[in-house]
Amino acid sequence: MKSIVRSSKAGNVSTAVSETAVSDSRPLGIIFMSDYARFADISKALRDRFPDTQIIGTAGTVYHGSQIDDTSILIVTMITGDASVSAGVITNLSKCPLGDMYKLSESVRSVNPQRDDTVCIEFCTTNEEVLVSSMNVVLKQSNVALAGGTVFGAPEGQPSLVSYNGLVTQDACVYIVVKNLTGKAYVLRENIYDRADGPAHIATKVNLLKKEVTELDHRPAADVYAAETGVDRNNIVNNVMQAPFGRVVDQDIYISSMNGVDAHGGITNYKKINQNDALYILKLLDYRAINEQTRKQISQKVSKPSLIFSVNCIYRYLLFKQEGYLSDFLSGMAKLGPFVGYIGGGEQYNRQHVNQTMVCAVFD
Repeated sequence: MKSIVRSSKAGNVSTAVSETAVSDSRPLGIIFMSDYARFADISKALRDRFPDTQIIGTAGTVYHGSQIDDTSILIVTMITGDASVSAGVITNLSKCPLGDMYKLSESVRSVNPQRDDTVCIEFCTTNEEVLVSSMNVVLKQSNVALAGGTVFGAPEGQPSLVSYNGLVTQDACVYIVVKNLTGKAYVLRENIYDRADGPAHIATKVNLLKKEVTELDHRPAADVYAAETGVDRNNIVNNVMQAPFGRVVDQDIYISSMNGVDAHGGITNYKKINQNDALYILKLLDYRAINEQTRKQISQKVSKPSLIFSVNCIYRYLLFKQEGYLSDFLSGMAKLGPFVGYIGGGEQYNRQHVNQTMVCAVFD
């Protein structure tokens, strides 16, 4: 596969698009990410420049190589050759995303995926668990991997936005299915947490609409968390980067980040937890060593990647920034090949929606 990644800090939309949308011929597909304020204008400008190219995008905090920002920035990833692509938009996300799955089915069929050569990259605004389950009705049967992110970082009171072929919308998911015609395509995830010494706890009472774990082991969830960690109820959310919840599925850990504690001891989360789920309180591991291992894993699979597209959780971003590791993390990943991505409010990895994780789509 061939790709070009360009970024611009130019304040003028026309200049930013000119600096990033460079190609001798019509790109097959474009993934763009920009600051929120100029998102609609940039979306239109890219569509005007490439009217026959399939384009998806979103707004928020984005990175290219070792550069990261959320103001006056545009990053454009162009898939320029040796690939087959098909993009689309899934609407009515909060109520019935299944109704638009025929679009995804048509996209997958059009690229004719084979094993380990096709990835679906997506940005969504809400209802991730239902979306991922719906998408995998199509993706799983065709051996298409999924890597995506939940849109994050809209100004207070403003909706999360995505764009498909110049049309900006909310309550939606935009996706692009990419088949590598000259090599492989993989997805991987990096998890920097593991089970602590405490036991598994059963979610004996939940509120799915609020994404709340009301009780663990028939006790207020906050009381169980506080007793195991020694963290006061009022500081549980502040402890999320050190000890989030985790659900174990086939020995894999899928993280759920806490975001609130109510007066009755219920803990709300960014990921839904179902009744009778077994949850662990996790511990932070040596993330530097884990990222080094991730880089080795990528290099072993693909010696010279044509593109590494990634989504990193906002909590990983805050942790790495707080620990002074953010620059080293970005520059280390960028040494592998073209490295570009988005800071999300959640991550989609194959058949799971997760938090506090990095997901990557890696192309030969």
